Amino acid sequence: MFRGSIVATATPFHKETIDEDQLRKLIQFQIKNGTDGIVPCGTTGESPTLSYKEHYRVIEICIEEVKGRVPVIAGTGSNSTAEAIELTEHAKASGADAALIVSPYYNRPTQEGLYLHFKKIADTVKIPIIIYNIAGRTGVNIETPTLARLAKNCKNIVGVKEASGSVSQMMDVKAACGDKFDLMSGDDVLTLPLLSIGGTGIISVVANIIPRDVAKMVKLFEKGDLAGAKKLHYQMLPLVKAMFLETNPVPVKTAMGMMGLCSDEVRLPLCEMTSGNKEKLKQALKEYGLIK
Repeated sequence: MFRGSIVATATPFHKETIDEDQLRKLIQFQIKNGTDGIVPCGTTGESPTLSYKEHYRVIEICIEEVKGRVPVIAGTGSNSTAEAIELTEHAKASGADAALIVSPYYNRPTQEGLYLHFKKIADTVKIPIIIYNIAGRTGVNIETPTLARLAKNCKNIVGVKEASGSVSQMMDVKAACGDKFDLMSGDDVLTLPLLSIGGTGIISVVANIIPRDVAKMVKLFEKGDLAGAKKLHYQMLPLVKAMFLETNPVPVKTAMGMMGLCSDEVRLPLCEMTSGNKEKLKQALKEYGLIK
């Protein structure tokens, strides 16, 4: 159902409020450059620091601005099942094409708790759901049998954003969940490896600044131009690594500020990059030709 280069879009701020005009411009920038989908209110969108009102508004703006040209997959996860349902219901009512739901963070549920959490959301809100597995942030890994059980028993759970960092686990997911279940990379550095084992695409951070190249790499692979895809993968690799010099989305928003795409403002507890890392980031942008 979902494929290609899908951007986990940053939320631009101006003096601690959402810069709605700039958000609209960022969405147009993405669509103009071939992005296959938009994810508002994910990790890169700083969803943990958004109020409910802001969360709703960001999703509504994305849907308004996209106008059905590409899918909008709204980030609606929470460590409270009831809150996740509320956010997902709003996304569905607003016209989102799907919901991206991260595994519950901090409470560290068992595998049965994870299963019941996602099943409750899927049973309550009839919208396509992509599960987001990122143990490094949540403290819990969604094990493959749990994911396969959800895929089998919840027809609207259609895929996973896999950010475990384990290609072995990704292969297990592909084998267990089958070809109709979308396996998407949650890590830019693993996009090409994931495509090679049957993945359908990437929910990308670096696409915030190089959307055309990320989309092109996926399309080259799909066309069978493996040499071209590999060349682009290695061309992007230093820039991808620079996006994670510090906690996402600090580096990518700093890069967007340097490129004039939006303010580099982030909300506490995130803060400005250290001067040393900022210089490394600037050098990576210069080498890629994004700034002078």
